[in-house]
Amino acid sequence: MTVAEAYSRLGSAQKGRGRGAPAYSLYVNRPVGRLIAAGAYTAGLTPNQVTAVSAALTFTGIALLATVPPSVLLGVAVWLLLAAGYAWDSADGQVARLRGGGSLAGEWLDHVVDAAKLVSLHVAVAIGAFRFFELPVAWTLVPLGFAVVATVSFFGMILNDLLRARSGAPQAAEAGGSSPLRALLGLPVDYGVWCLAFVLWASPPMFAIVYSLLALAALLHLVAALPVWFRRMKRLG
Repeated sequence: MTVAEAYSRLGSAQKGRGRGAPAYSLYVNRPVGRLIAAGAYTAGLTPNQVTAVSAALTFTGIALLATVPPSVLLGVAVWLLLAAGYAWDSADGQVARLRGGGSLAGEWLDHVVDAAKLVSLHVAVAIGAFRFFELPVAWTLVPLGFAVVATVSFFGMILNDLLRARSGAPQAAEAGGSSPLRALLGLPVDYGVWCLAFVLWASPPMFAIVYSLLALAALLHLVAALPVWFRRMKRLG
């Protein structure tokens, strides 16, 4: 099978759009991941190998944040590594669908890597800021708080899917898609936008402002989402 044939097959093997899925993930990351998945499938890579590539790219970028002094080149490199890792993360599930379905072990591995990167990314920001930024040390509480918010949000979404599946309810992607307006409004909590923020890494004051606003948006989104998720779980119960 050629890459073009695999890419065409993926057109009918896409999972639905999750409710509230943000614009970068929908309109940039998933199409790029589809192209990567077609190439990976044609090259004979397994979903777990695609996950491993995603992890290698992502954690290389994260390690650079914590260990290398800020520069414009570093900021761009970190953005590209994180964005590429995100695209490969989208590709592993698509490769699994091309192969006829994924495994529980593969899904477990994918979620563990995702959980690790969400915590590690913000911890690396805290370490890098502490080591290299001339900002008040108290500012490191922002990325540490961001890590907590990102982790709770991720776990909540995974738990939502798990409990919906156990109850036989349709998943969020099946229950209703994401409108263009809703997708655009979700950009501040989009992981792809978080990655893009690192192009400002060489300018600590600018980065701190943008990153703090993203952290605030993530917190507000979580505070608004938790009661909604809880009510849905009560209805399922």
